[in-house]
Amino acid sequence: MACDQKKAESEGRTIVYVDEAAFYLLPSVVRTYAPKGQTPILRTPTSYKHLSVISGVTSTGKLYLLQQARAYRGPDVVAFLRHLQRHIAGPLLVVWDGASIHRCQAVKQWLASSENRTELVRLPAYAPDLNPDEGIWRHLKYVELRNLVCRTLDDLRYELRLAIARLRHKSHVLRAVIAQTGL
Repeated sequence: MACDQKKAESEGRTIVYVDEAAFYLLPSVVRTYAPKGQTPILRTPTSYKHLSVISGVTSTGKLYLLQQARAYRGPDVVAFLRHLQRHIAGPLLVVWDGASIHRCQAVKQWLASSENRTELVRLPAYAPDLNPDEGIWRHLKYVELRNLVCRTLDDLRYELRLAIARLRHKSHVLRAVIAQTGL
């Protein structure tokens, strides 16, 4: 990994750590406080509807996200890589896990195309602690959206948008998730 970082720096590449996550209508329940003798109760419909989110965080703490109401597929990953290229000048080094959608035919074709200025590096297997994006998901789910009950996907999309806006203003959190990986 250190070798890839040195190579990226020498080539002037921006390092972007990428990962996907799902946000369900089911709340992320965490410990909370309540008046003595009054146990807090969250009432929520049982539903597995979710928003799929893909994000990239740069080593300087910039956060880029796309979300949709269905699972990500290869063409969606290519759309996100194009999104990164539109918003980040110069060549990119994308660091991500070994998910099958990262190795699909659509991604391979895009990598071979002339519009590509991105190099991909795969994290070692079973090493989520090396990806700062995992810390982003943890913060969003268990700090920003803790104990939140949303009735519809539109409500969840709205609350997630607000949580992301709050997170973008917390540069100390973005720097911390990068520092926590030791990269």
